[in-house]
Amino acid sequence: MSAADEAGKKPSKALWALLPLIVFAVLAGIFLLQLLSGRDNSIIPSALIGQAAPQTVLPPLEGSGLPGLDPASFAGKVTLVNIWASWCAPCREEHPVLMQLAADGRFGIVGLNYKDKTENALRFIGNLGNPYAAIGTDEAGRAAIQWGVYGVPETFVVGKDGTIRYKHVGPITPQALERGLMPAIEEALGG
Repeated sequence: MSAADEAGKKPSKALWALLPLIVFAVLAGIFLLQLLSGRDNSIIPSALIGQAAPQTVLPPLEGSGLPGLDPASFAGKVTLVNIWASWCAPCREEHPVLMQLAADGRFGIVGLNYKDKTENALRFIGNLGNPYAAIGTDEAGRAAIQWGVYGVPETFVVGKDGTIRYKHVGPITPQALERGLMPAIEEALGG
């Protein structure tokens, strides 16, 4: 092999050696753009926004004295559907905000108790208060899948027409209530 042929191969070897660095730089640039975009990463789009709420009827939480979850009861009123569990630490964090919302009276709050034990769920609402007008139990987690739930807690705003208007992922903090959930509730109440 001549020296000219040898020299022609060196740049390609150098390029292959730099390829991992180039890929890393491109990925780092993409992540940096995401960080600097100002987009709220806690907002996860839902394919169900604008669609009818899932029509899954769930049995009541035994011993609560409340009815189960029945989407037919959403008709004609704005309803928050809160997916929660006693074993969920963020659910405990958002609970005071749910209690505050329950006092509003212009809309209802129903709970979907996710993969929980009855006695633990009863203890949870017994100790912290019960913001729910109805609680359906989803021991197997199948109903939560139909709602498109990623994890607990999640809260949906269902409009008077039974369509899902908004989805909040994570605990409802006072900031999340002010910035996203309450404006969605007010919009649903108006329409």
